[in-house]
Amino acid sequence: MPDVTVVGAGPNGLAAAAVMARAGLTVEVFEAAPVVGGGTRTAELMQPGHFHDVCSAVHPMALASPFFRAFELSRRMELVTPELSFGSPLDGGRSALAYRSLDRTAAGLGRDGAAYRRLMGPIVRNIDDVMDFTQNQLFRLPRNPVAAGIFGLRTLEQGSGLWNARFREEPAPALLSGVAAHAVSHLPSLAASGAGLMLGALGHAEGWPIPLGGSAAIAAALATDIEAHGGTLHTNTPINRLTDLPPARATLLDVAPRGLVDMAGDSLPARYRKALESFRYGNGSCKVDFILSGPVPWQAAELADAGTVHVGGTREELAHAENEVSAGRHPERPYVLVAQPSRFDPRRAPAGRHTLWTYCHVPAGSTKDMAEAITAQLERFAPGFRDLVVDTNVVTAAQLAEYNRNYIGGDFSAGTMDLRGLVQRPVVSRHPWRTPLRGVYLCSSSTPPGPGVTGMPGLHAATHALKDIFHLPVPSLGLGGA
Repeated sequence: MPDVTVVGAGPNGLAAAAVMARAGLTVEVFEAAPVVGGGTRTAELMQPGHFHDVCSAVHPMALASPFFRAFELSRRMELVTPELSFGSPLDGGRSALAYRSLDRTAAGLGRDGAAYRRLMGPIVRNIDDVMDFTQNQLFRLPRNPVAAGIFGLRTLEQGSGLWNARFREEPAPALLSGVAAHAVSHLPSLAASGAGLMLGALGHAEGWPIPLGGSAAIAAALATDIEAHGGTLHTNTPINRLTDLPPARATLLDVAPRGLVDMAGDSLPARYRKALESFRYGNGSCKVDFILSGPVPWQAAELADAGTVHVGGTREELAHAENEVSAGRHPERPYVLVAQPSRFDPRRAPAGRHTLWTYCHVPAGSTKDMAEAITAQLERFAPGFRDLVVDTNVVTAAQLAEYNRNYIGGDFSAGTMDLRGLVQRPVVSRHPWRTPLRGVYLCSSSTPPGPGVTGMPGLHAATHALKDIFHLPVPSLGLGGA
């Protein structure tokens, strides 16, 4: 009989299991897939020797998440952090570039450089306090109310019709909108602007690192630590009902709210069950991976040095594309998120070849193959791209939902990213990781702080379980710990 059972071996489930195992408890993790990792898996999707990240590829939180900092992730695996965190191509061979150096970034933004520095500078300088605020529950007094207030005012500006008030040219707004569009939300909106400002500031404060060997290295580091502290990982073991689990004092579920409803059945109180059933999921993504016979021939050549490229054009074009998705339509010119891992990690592809990771947003449940629309956008800003394509792998939003039970309708954020979705995640509560069932906790991205490879939902849920059930403090998570 284990002390703790964990369902789901994505980064949040693994983070929760690592915390509990480090606390000296016996832990068993159950994963439906053949391998652990969830959103951090890497595979040879098309041809041998060509490694693609199945979900996440670039990890702004790997150096900044409070959980990964405590876990000392950067000491457990190799990360490469490009000097050019991200960029946005514009027509005519122009581009907007976000370097790790805020000053260098501002210098490249022309007349808007000073305005961009004034917007981002206070967030970058207070990034630790901003992370403390954004990586916790919203119903909580911030550690640094002044920093939270500064962040909040900038979020309000960039999430409203005032978002262009600072700027006179196209590059700076395009740079900000490209990051905000990660939220799969209407533009402008408060949720998107908050996510964009946080991620953008991390690009200047910490950089956006790429795991050498693929995102699976993150899952491997967590799994290794769990097993080193006596935990057991069971793969190919789907759990459909809570009664399928061995008896345990605490159960942590890296599942979407719909999964908890299905697993718990009538044991959930009616009011809580109704709240979970009303939880809203967001739009989906169509993921397209490429094998190329050479690097992307960006017309703006400096983009070759960017780990991440936000393809779509001006702020107005990006907003139009995202708002088309919000209206339930497939955009003709989608916003395309691009990662270039083989540019920084030669082990991803044989000599002379490159792997390219892309996705665009689509309406929930979409079965449409967006490969041609994505290719056309890349060809627009990288003439000759089409001629370099050796092979392509497409996963529609509907197929994403089949791949991972938590990706309802292809929503890898596991919940709508808007203001209501940030407060009701999955219920309105000061402790949303707790469920009404004694010893049962949610630790998926459907709980605060939400999506992203942060490990924080797992840490929060485990912290409550340790306190409520075992009366134990959070253990040391670093390499020097127990």
